[in-house]
Formats: sequence, C-alpha cells, structure tokens
Amino acid sequence: MPSQQRDEVIMMSHPANALVMIHGLLGPLDFFDPHTLLPGIDVHAPDLPNYRSQPPHRWGHGDALALKRHAEWIADYIRSHIDRPICLLGHSVGGAIAMLTASLAPDLVRMVINVEGNFTLNDAFWCRRIASLSDDAWEAEYRAMQASPAAWLESGRIEVTGQRLKWAQEILHNQSAATVLAMARAVVRDTGAPEYLAAVKKVVAKGIPVHLVAGERSRDGWDVPPWVRSAAASSVVLPSLGHMMMLEAPVPFCAAIGDIVATAETSPHPP
Repeated sequence: MPSQQRDEVIMMSHPANALVMIHGLLGPLDFFDPHTLLPGIDVHAPDLPNYRSQPPHRWGHGDALALKRHAEWIADYIRSHIDRPICLLGHSVGGAIAMLTASLAPDLVRMVINVEGNFTLNDAFWCRRIASLSDDAWEAEYRAMQASPAAWLESGRIEVTGQRLKWAQEILHNQSAATVLAMARAVVRDTGAPEYLAAVKKVVAKGIPVHLVAGERSRDGWDVPPWVRSAAASSVVLPSLGHMMMLEAPVPFCAAIGDIVATAETSPHPP
C-alpha cells in the first residue's frame, strides 16, 4: 500500500490525537479511566517495563541510563501501537521519561505534557529516601504501605473515600517493592547526571511544545528550571489539588489535559 494511502487509513481508524500517558514511580495511570474522561482522544496508558502487566526486562547497568531505557521502550511502544506522532504525558518520574523520549525520538512527539515531572534532584525527595534504604528495609516499609492504603492517602493530604481507597489499593499493588526500589535508584542516579538536563534542553531547542501541569498544593515543591518555565507552551495550576491530582479529582484533571491536547491541532509538529 502506498504510504499516503496507509497514512489515510491510520487517520480514519483512530481519533485525530493520540495521547500516551506515562505513570510515575507507582503505576498505573489508567486507574481513573482516562479513556472515558477524554472522549475523542486515542488514550494509551501502558505499564512501564517490570510493572504489573509487563514482562521483566533485565537491562545492563553500565551501557545506558536506566530512564533512557524506559524512554526507548516508550518510543518503541509508539511505533508498534500507534505509528504516528502523539501527545506525550508524563506524571512525576514519568515526566522525566517523557522528556527523554522526546529527546530520543522527536519525530514521534507532538507535545510533552509534564505533570509535576522530575527535573532536578530536588524533585526526587521520595526517591532519594527510598534509594538510601536497604532492600529488606524498603520491602518491609512497602508492605506496610500496601497494608494501609488509607494511611498512604492521608500522608498526601487526600481525603479518604471509598473510590479513592480502591484506587490506592490498585496503585500500591501494581508493582513489587523491588521494582519501586530499582526505579527510585535510577531516578536519583539519572536525573542527577548532567546528561539529563542536556536532553531537556534538546527538547526545548527542537521546538516541541512543553506544557506544565501542577497542583496548587504541590506546585511550590516542583523545581522547574527557569529556562523551562519561560519556554513552556502553557502552565496550568489545578486549584486545591496536590501531586496525585488525577486521584483526587480525575474530571477536572482530564478536562485540563483535554484542553491541552486540543492545541495540537493548531501547533505544527516540529521539523
């Protein structure tokens, strides 16, 4: 089939905009049913490698950054499941992976929606604490978290409801303690390396729109470099919400994301 006809078939088979959502240290990012709350958008929210629904990956430690490996996996996912440029959303640690994906494969990314994503080690306060623990100490702490999802919600100043408790249980049981520990150590190591902000600068220089989304309660703790803020295509603050804004209020969160994705129609893809 000629390439032009093939592109037309793809566009007829899917909504105009595709959105890939990358979860943070704890997955998943489809627990609040964004597919329903973002009508007209082809939503994908895959688990990262070594999380619940993915087979284990055994990557070497000396040949590449671990977060870069996840970014390569996301780029491969886009090519194999969507096969056209997409809007890329990353929450927390997923924000760092989204920036690396856009740096590695700018031809695949129409925009990055960075939802309180990690830019510096100041954003990795929880990862730094986890990374400092022994395997056994973290295993015990994580099992205690899993046994008390209500306490986990309350630690984030999130009012406990039946629905949120169910979602918290899903989140806390989506991955093993070993996966969380390995990712936390990768975040500390990789976002602390100068190559990481160099990759972010590459995305900005390429002209890929970067949209910043924060919760009103948590935005002051988000260490966004001034040059990223000044280059951002938009900066949205969701009133009264914190870092887990999609768990607290999925409807306004998705409304904000839908508005941002809609701008892809008027924003040409960078060359």
